[in-house]
Amino acid sequence: MKNCLTFFLLLTMTAASAHVVAPPRLTGPSDLIRVGLTDSDTTAGGTARLCEQVTFSRGLRYGESEANVLDVAASATKADTPRPVLLFVTGDTFTGDHAAPELSRQIQDQAMCFAARNDMIGVRVNYRLAPSATWPMGATDVAAALSWVHGNIDLFNGDAREIVAIGYGAGAFHLATLLAHPEFQADRADVAAVVLVSGIYRAGKDASDSEKAYLGSDVSQYNKRSVFPGILNVDVPIVLAWSADDSAGTVAQGETLKKTLCGAGHCPRSALLRSRDGIASALGLDGSGDSLAEPTLLLVRQLEARGLP
Repeated sequence: MKNCLTFFLLLTMTAASAHVVAPPRLTGPSDLIRVGLTDSDTTAGGTARLCEQVTFSRGLRYGESEANVLDVAASATKADTPRPVLLFVTGDTFTGDHAAPELSRQIQDQAMCFAARNDMIGVRVNYRLAPSATWPMGATDVAAALSWVHGNIDLFNGDAREIVAIGYGAGAFHLATLLAHPEFQADRADVAAVVLVSGIYRAGKDASDSEKAYLGSDVSQYNKRSVFPGILNVDVPIVLAWSADDSAGTVAQGETLKKTLCGAGHCPRSALLRSRDGIASALGLDGSGDSLAEPTLLLVRQLEARGLP
């Protein structure tokens, strides 16, 4: 599987990012509050060890809502050249994570520190949740966050030309929606590549309560609010993944998206993960194996080697 995924990434290296108008530069360094993550910041020893020598800037506002904040993680060791950006959009459901907020943050911190310790800048996007936030607010929040990254990530020595966005769970739907609907891509919301993990991409009559809370109760609107057919026009590398313990419906969503993309001549490779315990598990940071860490790192390095002007 890994060899196939590697071959796919090699083939897709020449794909270009979408071009949109650059936004004005946003709030400068005066709004940035840097805090280091130490053992006293978390009860999870594994997180503390993984996050040694990683500096966090938390709660940076990118929109008007109190939920419109993001965190940035970077290595405490300064790099001579701008670093690629690994941007995380996560969420077990459209109404929130299954775990307590503090535990969810610790799990996501592990993924952020994975990025920082591998010579990248980690960005975690928080967004508005259903039922108070309904379609397409998740996608427009991600667009606003990406606009902030394009305008400000150089303050952290990040390279906005090399953003790899990872969508997990509900976050995969929001990210895919943004890519599939150009009308939501205001103020430069482009990325260099995407990884979509355990997402739903077109809800049906059997939609869960969480999906209905975000998409609405009118099933006749679900096709229009899906990622089809717009996702077929995306020209950046896409990696699809789902877990062996995902529901049958989630697995079917990934398989359908893969088949449809292949039929459109943009065939992604897929990865079957062993566990679905969060974004840290998807990257193999819990020791579960069969992770996206290796192909994600390979993709980032190939984007660097592409030599964007």
